[in-house]
Amino acid sequence: MPLVTVTLREGKSPEFLQKVGNAIHAALVDKAPIPVGDRFHIFHEVPAGNIDADPTFASSNPVQRSEDLLIIQITLNAGRTDITKSAIYAEIVSRLQSDAGVRPDDVFINLVEVAKQDWSMAAGVMTYPT
Repeated sequence: MPLVTVTLREGKSPEFLQKVGNAIHAALVDKAPIPVGDRFHIFHEVPAGNIDADPTFASSNPVQRSEDLLIIQITLNAGRTDITKSAIYAEIVSRLQSDAGVRPDDVFINLVEVAKQDWSMAAGVMTYPT
């Protein structure tokens, strides 16, 4: 059960947002793996001045971010290995580049892991009781 939040500067078309969502979802289905119907995405389009991201910082990897930066936060159940997480990151970037024309340097991804008991998908009922 991932919850995907994408924050970006305002001004992109609905078609672009759909391509971004489709690319992220396909990558999660392929690499997380999650069920095809498990799609919950939120897009936050904000004024340009409301994103303050260093254009080059990325630990040991040099990058050149542009104004087209996508900040992707994915909340999902805990338990995936570092190998799986790396595969998720790579697949998201690859699909965003091929399907939506997003530059790899403009993709910032953060995974937030939670316990299965931390979800209520409807009606105030714990989705995954222990």
